[in-house]
Amino acid sequence: MRIALAQLNPVVGDFEGNAKRILEAVRKAEEQAVELVLTPELSLWGYPPRDQLLEPSRIQQQDTVLQWLVNQLSSSITLLVGAALPVADARSPRLLNSVVLVNRLGWRPIAQKQLLPSYDVFDERRYFRPGDGPSLLRLPNGERLGVTICEDLWVDDGLQRERLDGPDPIDQLIPEQPDLVINLAASPFDAAKPALRQQLAAAAARRLNCPLIYLNQVGGNDELVFDGASFVVGSDGDVQLEMLVCEEELTIWDSSHPAPSHAQPMDPLERLFRALVLGVRDYARKCGFKKALLGLSGGIDSALVAVIARAALGNEAVSALLMPSPWSSAGSIDDALALAERLELQTKTVPIAGLMESYDHALTAPLGEAPQGVTAENLQSRIRGTLLMAVANQQGQLLLTTGNKSELAVGYCTLYGDMNGGLAVIGDLYKTSVFALCDWLDSDAAQGCRQALGLPTHGELVGEAIRRKPPSAELRPNQKDSDSLPDYDALDALLKALIQERQSGTTLVAAGHDPALVERVEGLLKRAEFKRRQAAPLLKVSPQAFGSGWRLPIAAT
Repeated sequence: MRIALAQLNPVVGDFEGNAKRILEAVRKAEEQAVELVLTPELSLWGYPPRDQLLEPSRIQQQDTVLQWLVNQLSSSITLLVGAALPVADARSPRLLNSVVLVNRLGWRPIAQKQLLPSYDVFDERRYFRPGDGPSLLRLPNGERLGVTICEDLWVDDGLQRERLDGPDPIDQLIPEQPDLVINLAASPFDAAKPALRQQLAAAAARRLNCPLIYLNQVGGNDELVFDGASFVVGSDGDVQLEMLVCEEELTIWDSSHPAPSHAQPMDPLERLFRALVLGVRDYARKCGFKKALLGLSGGIDSALVAVIARAALGNEAVSALLMPSPWSSAGSIDDALALAERLELQTKTVPIAGLMESYDHALTAPLGEAPQGVTAENLQSRIRGTLLMAVANQQGQLLLTTGNKSELAVGYCTLYGDMNGGLAVIGDLYKTSVFALCDWLDSDAAQGCRQALGLPTHGELVGEAIRRKPPSAELRPNQKDSDSLPDYDALDALLKALIQERQSGTTLVAAGHDPALVERVEGLLKRAEFKRRQAAPLLKVSPQAFGSGWRLPIAAT
């Protein structure tokens, strides 16, 4: 049996556009004598549709588009499409996360998702009720296909950290003796997932003694980045086929001629970089932006954002603003200009010393003195934020913020200043991860990726001067981050434990961490919650990001 795996990049809510993408994949599959075409979870909607699912008119649109697909198909093709189907009664929630079979005779539901994630960024129980029983599709040629949806595969207590309470859809399929199991998914990227997905699929394939197809959505939708990386495993759990990472692709798998895959594993840093590039590219494209702007300081954070933006949008679509103050070092200005030259980005320089003096003069009367200390430092950031927003508004650009996760965690960022913007590109990267990714980008190991993404391949991108510079906001003379923060290796280790593992300060002290440092970092993390609530959306690339999956109160102890 020849099966086409359509790893698609949908636009959320664009039924007509998504249906055309699906049909384009079908047309390509027809040329290769394919019998069955697979598409990802909720492929007509794009995942996650969130509260679009609560709009009755959209369900009507979906039905119209499904019928349009029926009318376009030939007699030889069967198509599986992800859809949201209403239930007959009036109880809430009123939808099922479903897979429908479409052919020239019509369309009908064949599977419903049984395990509905409502953790981290997921909130499926708000919209869907769980499906019942195993889903087995019997094809005219006698093939028996088990059909599961995303989380229904995540049922191995020995492999995953947590398993949702509910049935085991893989176990339910054992008595049905399927010839093949299909899992249609929309699984967002994080660094640990690629290997875990293959381990879960291999375990399921061995339990069912049949091959398993895992087909994942690709593309960026708001904060989430879906990395694709679909695959097929045989009944022995060995990988037979691997699809592209962070790219759309149509691949044919022939069940009668399986062959082991010999794909080279991708460096985790390359996967991360590609995910960030895809996230920026799709956020801009799907929100209608053709150009982007960022502030370039000569520091490592803005340098990495510039490289990502250049790879995502091209050098002609990205510009940078340099806004030196009296405290900006000559080295930082030179480093920023040199980086822009390497990336072939247009820059403008707007010194802010005069604006700082104007603010000092205006505020002296109400304050009784000129702004001092943190107030004066924050004013510099807010001046820069205002300039960046003005330029971005005037020129129709997407403003990219350049703050990292460590800063967001402890509140070392300024509301209405450096937090201004439409997308926080590296807001889910700790400072240590920023350094690691920049070191990789400037290494020989990144050359193939740089070439594939249209980046310059000669010499360094970020540059050793930027990578080795002690981190500093340069908001006062000779300022260094280390003046008020612990070493980033120590800080990030604590932050990961507090944020990702949800460990308590007591647990960390018992594990040997310095009690005073733990207390301080824990306090900073809690006090900065009000800032994070007002931050730009960020690209989620870790198991726990500051975004829709981080739900802590502001006014709390």
